[in-house]
Amino acid sequence: MLPRLVLAGLLVTAGPAGAAEVYSYVDGDGVVHFSNAPTDTRYRKVNRGAGGAGLYRTTPPAPQARARPVAAATPLPAATPLERWRQHIRAAAEKYRIPEALLFAVMAVESNFDHQALSEKGAVGLMQLMPGTAKEMYVSDAWDPAQNIEGGARYLRILANQYGGDMVKTLAAYNAGPDAVRRAGGAVPSIPETQEYVRKVVALYQAYKAGR
Repeated sequence: MLPRLVLAGLLVTAGPAGAAEVYSYVDGDGVVHFSNAPTDTRYRKVNRGAGGAGLYRTTPPAPQARARPVAAATPLPAATPLERWRQHIRAAAEKYRIPEALLFAVMAVESNFDHQALSEKGAVGLMQLMPGTAKEMYVSDAWDPAQNIEGGARYLRILANQYGGDMVKTLAAYNAGPDAVRRAGGAVPSIPETQEYVRKVVALYQAYKAGR
């Protein structure tokens, strides 16, 4: 069973320096809750982690709340050409209020940081935008890393808003499409590829957020 990460009203777990504090807790069903305005006594303050400005680390959740370790974290890119893309990721993360660690995780699973990646279905670039999605996200050149990253972040924000900040549903829709999530009754579709995709991205997100 896939874990659920509920980010209370937001997909945001991070913000620029001086932003409001973030709190979290794991409930009895293994659901991880985040909020910047806690109303439950179980919330505990989230501490900034070592993953860079804007990233946070929480106390490891109970075993049932963790993503299954399906893959080791893909090392974050360090080569000089990729430093330019890091800047684009930071800019997109701030603009659309998406954690940098999540963008890195999606990019790792989607394209393995390859800006020339092209899937059999025609998905293009670092975050693998389909032509139709790229057009809807105002991306004129999906092969351009800056435009591709911004388009992917924008799409994640739209999906996060649609699913009330539920990261798992957001990732499932990014992979399989909102229609597939709707047909599954608002849950992760019973598509092996999508279920594996969500597990991998969540596992990598948690690893990157912790600075691994």
